This record gives sequence, C-alpha cells and structure tokens, in this order.
Amino acid sequence: MNKDKGTRSFRSVEHLWIEMPDGVRLAARIWLPKSALNNPAPAVFEYIPYRKVDMVRARDERNHPYLAENGIVAVRVDMRGSGDSEGQMSDMYCQDELDDTRHVIEWLTCQPWCNGKIGMFGTSWGATASLQANIDAPAALKAIIAVCATHDRYEDDIHHMGGCLLTDSVEWGATLPTIFGAPPSANVGKDWRAMWEERLDKLAFPLEAWLHNEDRGSYWRHGSVIHQTDRLSAPILCVGGWADRYSNSVMSLVDHRPDLTWGIVGPWGHHYPDHGHPGPGIGFQKLMLDWWQHWLMTDNPAEPEWPKLRIWVRSFDPPADAINKRSGGWVQTAAPREITSIKKWHLSEGGLTKDASEIHLDLPLDLQVGTEGADTGYFGRFGGLPPDQRKDDQSSLCFDTKPLEHDFLIYGAAELELKLESPDPRRQLCLRLNDVAPDGTSARITWAIRNLALDDTLDSPEHPFPKGALDIRVQFPTMAYRLKAGHSLRLAVSQSYWPMVWAPSAIGGITLLCGNLTLPEPRYEPESLVVSLPKVEDLPSVKSYTVLKEPRIKRHPAKLKNGEIRSGWHQPYASVYYIETDTCFGYETRAEYRISPDEPLTAACSYEHTMTFARPDGTAVVTCKVQLSSDADAYQVTSIFSASWDDQIVKTHEWNLNIARTHT
Repeated sequence: MNKDKGTRSFRSVEHLWIEMPDGVRLAARIWLPKSALNNPAPAVFEYIPYRKVDMVRARDERNHPYLAENGIVAVRVDMRGSGDSEGQMSDMYCQDELDDTRHVIEWLTCQPWCNGKIGMFGTSWGATASLQANIDAPAALKAIIAVCATHDRYEDDIHHMGGCLLTDSVEWGATLPTIFGAPPSANVGKDWRAMWEERLDKLAFPLEAWLHNEDRGSYWRHGSVIHQTDRLSAPILCVGGWADRYSNSVMSLVDHRPDLTWGIVGPWGHHYPDHGHPGPGIGFQKLMLDWWQHWLMTDNPAEPEWPKLRIWVRSFDPPADAINKRSGGWVQTAAPREITSIKKWHLSEGGLTKDASEIHLDLPLDLQVGTEGADTGYFGRFGGLPPDQRKDDQSSLCFDTKPLEHDFLIYGAAELELKLESPDPRRQLCLRLNDVAPDGTSARITWAIRNLALDDTLDSPEHPFPKGALDIRVQFPTMAYRLKAGHSLRLAVSQSYWPMVWAPSAIGGITLLCGNLTLPEPRYEPESLVVSLPKVEDLPSVKSYTVLKEPRIKRHPAKLKNGEIRSGWHQPYASVYYIETDTCFGYETRAEYRISPDEPLTAACSYEHTMTFARPDGTAVVTCKVQLSSDADAYQVTSIFSASWDDQIVKTHEWNLNIARTHT
C-alpha cells in the first residue's frame, strides 16, 4: 500500500506534542491524509508505551500508513513516561494513563483535520487500554479494536492465573524497567539527556506490587473491564489467537455484551494476525479498514451484518514446538451462550463417565510435572507449543473418556467442580484437558491452575479453610476444539506446574473425593464462513527498515543436574535498522529455572533483558536482571538495572526485596 513519498496521498509527521492538563506532554507520530487538510477526516489512534521512534516502529509501518492511504488520520501516541513522552510511569494501567487517554481523544477532536469521530485500537497493552477507554466512553469515541487484550488483569494477564504466580510475571518484571528506562530520542530537543536522567532517577519497579497483591482484590480489579461490562459504550471488535492466553477475552466479551461486541479468534499467538503464527493468519489491515469505514465513515451506521463470532475451530495436530498451519477450519456463530448446551462428565475410578460416583484418589507428588508445559504464549515468541503430554500425564492423576463414537465440539469455557481434602490451603491444582489419539499421543487442548487458599472468585476467603472436604469450581479458558471420533478426552490433575507456575509452599496430602466436568457443546453444527476473512498482505510494500538479525529462540529442556531440575531459554540478540531515523534497535533475553525434585521451596528463576539503541548521536544500552526465590513465608527478589551511554554508566538501580507470601 505504501507508495513513493512523492506520490502517496498522505504525509507523516514524525513528532509532535499533545499537552495534558497537568502540563506533561505526550509524544505522537501522525500519518495525515492530504485530503484532511481541506476535508476533515476521522482519526484513529494507538496508545502504548512501546516507543514510536524505534521499538515497534516496523509494526506501526504496517498499520498506520494503510489507514492514511484510505482517508483516515492515523496517530501513534507514546504513553506518559515512555518513549519520547514526558512524565513518569510507575505501573501498568495507573490512573494517569487512563486519564491521559481521554485527554488525547479530546485533543484529537479539536484538530482542524479531524471531523470529531475517533477510533482506538491496539494489541496487548494497547488493546487493553482501548477496552479501558471504552468504559463510559466519551461521545467522540465511536468504536475500538482490541487485539490480544485482557479484560481480567488478574486471571487473564501475564501475572497470575487461578490465584497462582506465573513466572512470566518475573520476566515482565525484568522487561518493563528497560522500557521505562530507555532514553527519549533527539526528537524531544536538546534537553533529551536531562529528561532521560530524570526518568532514570525515578525509575519504578512494578514487580514489587505484582507480587504483593496475591489475590484478586482492588489492585487487579482496577482496569479489568470484566467487572464493568455494563458500562462499555462503543462497538468493539475483539481479536485473539488460540496460541495466546489473552484470547480468553473474545468469547467472554461477546457473551457479556453481544449487543456491542464482535469477535474473531484464529490459531495464532500474541501478534497482530497478519503476522500470526501458527497460521493461517488473516489480513488485519483490510479487516481494520472495513471496521473503521463502517463506524467512522458512515453517517448513523446501523449494526453491521457480520457474524458475532468468526472462530478457527482447532482439531488434533501431532504435538510440535512450532506448527506452520493448524488443523481445523473457520466457522461463524452467535454468542456461545446462545447456541450451546452443557454436557457433563463425572470423575470416576474408571475415567470420565456419564454416571456420578465417589472416588478416593490421592494426587501424585512430582514437581517435574510441567516440564512439558512449553510457553504460555503471552510474549508471542516463536514456537513454544506444548509437546506430547504423556510424560506429564504419567505423573498426574488422569481421567479419560472412552474413545468417542462421534466427533465432539467444545465451544466455550469448560468448568470443573471438585470435592477434595487438603491438609493446608496453600496448595495448587493443575488441570489439563488433553486430546488423546488412538496411538496414545496426548495433545494439550487447554489448561488451568487453582490456588486452594482463595475462594472461587479468587479473593481471600471470608471463612477459615475447612478441616473436612473442600468444594471448588474452576473455569478453563474458552476454546473451540473438535475431538475426533476414535479419540479420547483426558483430564489430567497434578499438584504443580513448574516452571510455568511458581511452585507451592508444599505439596502432598491432596485427595480427590468426587467431581464433574461440564463442557459446552453447540446444539447444531456451526456454519462455515460465508464471507472469507481478508488475506494477509506484505505491508508496507516499500520497507523503511531492514531486519539485521532475527535468530530463533533457543530452548533448553529440563535436565536433572547435581540434584536440580534445570531448564531455560535464550533469545539471542535480534535487531532492526530504521532508515528514516538512522537508528538500530536490538534486544536479547535469557531465562533460567531450577528446582529440586522433591522440595518446592528450592524453586528459583532469573531473567535478564537488554535493549540497545544505536543512533547518530550515540548508543544507549539498558539492562535489567531479576532473580526470584522464596521460602514458605516470603518471596526474595534481587534485581539490578543499569543504563549506559556510549559505554559510560549513566544510572544503576538495585532492589533487594522480601515480600510476604500469604496465600501462595
């Protein structure tokens, strides 16, 4: 879509300021249709902390010029305290960030090239920010697109799951300070160095708050739109991928607000779907344009005649680290709750059966369950799909159906109700649903984790932990998965899932007494897509950047060494050169995990993330390393941050924290 600069129908403004009411200025880049100078146009903006000048500049070039070529003003805004914007950022989704969004919308409506109609979109943080802006949205915000968004910051974000700490939270705890601590560019003027040093002096370490807030509480409810769906205002296009945990928001929001939400879920991971992997991907830019043309470029738009849900229904694939194209196919349906009924299976000593029965089965003790867990998918790394689950299954308590006589489609969120006994509330249950092929291959469909110390809403319980039997309910992430005839469904239950989930303070003593698994099944066979989704385009046609290094991640499978189970991964240095700014941006990450086979309190992990910015006036390197360990009462965190300019240290920080461990 990009033409030669001399002939294209828009002009780009590399940097301008948007002043907030408190005087802090946010930095923006704008792609302005030339026609908008005489005929004001709608404006669509993306609002993230990922540095418009370099960090995701190549991604911006795929999306924003495409909109401008089609008559829509496209705007990329760096959040307060990030990139070229002024101010400080202390955490994710803080109140300043939410307030700034509304001020940006107001600013856009006041520009002579804007007709007052505003759209907002993004992926990951930007998608979640779009959902948050849509709570009691300003009248000018006409529609949003949320790709790979979380609507529940506690249960469906990178930090916790089922009341348990995800080790991805520690990785993000090492990554985010490097983003906060990276220097502004020369775009901000001759005082960029003073602005950087002030930013470094006040550098925040958000991991402390994430570890401190162990239950759902007010901290995680803030910014979680799942608790305020009745206040969502503008139409929502919600897009996700099954290889990404954030996909859970799509079906959920369509169910909660079918009057306002349309959803698409494909097979891909944590990316815009034109770069989706596993494939097939879709042409996000054309999809986005259709959405904006309907809501922003039509007077008094009626509800579009689009399916509420367009879903890639997965089916069995032989497990592999990376799959280029998933098995399955596209369907279109109404909201899941409107078209499904519940099929119930009971846990019995004979497996999953249709008849209820009591069981008295002790859960095995094995901290090596989870070594076949692979990647959560939160970071969108290449590969990392779960391998054959038989090794983990052998160390778990498994309940299988008999081989199915007919195909069975699971469409929505499965739920598990259990009655159990546990000697202590600070225990975990890991629950996996697997597709078992006739040859015994076990492919993970989805999984969930549950901290027994919290109630079913994942809050601190009002009543003491029962001395007898405990009743719990666990909801799995949403899914669309077809079990083929001849295959079996397996529920595998274990007491931990290291290294994906931080190990509990103790294991052992859990006995399952009875339980049932409910699965949502469409009452009729879903219709195949009537209108195909757009095909992927290689955008922009003329690249203003060159990928210098793009090495694949190197994963180190778990090995028992010197009495410890050790594993990890390394993303070698990757870099891209931006021609227009004469800047090279690169990054590298290392992760290491270790635990003794029989002692959960030996769990330890470390992450080190480095970003490099080589530009005409010099080179900045920012690095943050975080190490986490724990005893029964507290987490021990050690972190070292450093920022340098032309090999000279500008600032260092060190955090040594002891954070109470109450529930986990």
